[in-house]
Amino acid sequence: MLNFDYLIPTEILFGKDQIDNLESKINNYNRILFAWGGGSIKKNGIYEKVIDALQNKTYFELSGIKPNPRLSSVKKGITICTENNVDFILAVGGGSVIDCSKAIAAGIYYPDDVWDLFMRKATVEKALPIGTILTLAATASEINASAVINNEETQQKLSITSNLLRPKFSILDPTYTMTVPRTHTAAGIVDIMSHVFEQYFDTTKGAYLQDQLAEGILKTCIKYGPIVLENPNDYEARANVMWAGSLALNGLLSFGKKGDFATHKIEHEVSAIYDLTHGLGMAILFPNWMKYVMHENINKFVEFAHNVWNIPNTGEKKDIANLGIQKTRDFFSSLDMPKKFSQVNINNEKFEEMAAKAVYFGEIGNFKKLKKEDVLEILKLSS
Repeated sequence: MLNFDYLIPTEILFGKDQIDNLESKINNYNRILFAWGGGSIKKNGIYEKVIDALQNKTYFELSGIKPNPRLSSVKKGITICTENNVDFILAVGGGSVIDCSKAIAAGIYYPDDVWDLFMRKATVEKALPIGTILTLAATASEINASAVINNEETQQKLSITSNLLRPKFSILDPTYTMTVPRTHTAAGIVDIMSHVFEQYFDTTKGAYLQDQLAEGILKTCIKYGPIVLENPNDYEARANVMWAGSLALNGLLSFGKKGDFATHKIEHEVSAIYDLTHGLGMAILFPNWMKYVMHENINKFVEFAHNVWNIPNTGEKKDIANLGIQKTRDFFSSLDMPKKFSQVNINNEKFEEMAAKAVYFGEIGNFKKLKKEDVLEILKLSS
């Protein structure tokens, strides 16, 4: 196990009606940017409750933040915050709204183009405080230090990470996820599992505890994923999936490990061009990444097959590993997720471009270092 620093400072308010605590949590702030996405928060009553909590504050709204959040929304938010001396950002929605808010929080203090932070030309030195009200279980942005933004002009989707971007508080009410459409719920489950995979398939020795935690989160998704699709109002299932989403990428599984995240970088290039829902892209790509890198450490895939999918640890290691990968693919299919890019109207004409952009900053991944030609092969396997 590697050395690590433990820092997860976000206060989590989990459970029904935790929004009642919102007013007290923003008590020390006076000028607030209220960031949100589509109209769903008006339909389910969250919008009204937020406005009630903001009644004694000066607040400004940034709405219409889309999935695969756009740089244009970030810049619009920075302008609002700068012109109105905003001292706090309240993000209400899923990971896209929260990521956009984090980028705004960092960008307001950066004197040049905020995209420089994503292009690694500068680092986050200061950020506005933010709080979140989560409405979709998927990204863990409500508790982690990262944000991913889509530059629609250059068709790049890149991330920034800084502990300055961790929310001060996040309200997680599982009932707020009950009205999420089936496809987005399923895509969120795939996203959660993909975050776990990125940290589970790792070359670090002696991180037994982290792997046990990872397997527990995967089993939680496997148990409760089908239940939330069958019965969207099942509180127990929604609560377990929601908390699994936060634990999957708050740092807990990666402390003392390296992690991989190559598949995420590949998918970001796909959704940057085609605006594909992230979870759908991960459902297509991850089993194919598994097949491509399996022989780098066959024992890890045997462990995965046995511990997560209950496949007997007898016979040829290659066969056991392949069964585990097939079980993963079958589970994604049971959630009505696509297997190939052709199912979401993506052909191979941009594969070269996507592969090149994926390795723009150099080789990606740790389980197996991937060059452009490796990424291209994984894309071809997914076509």
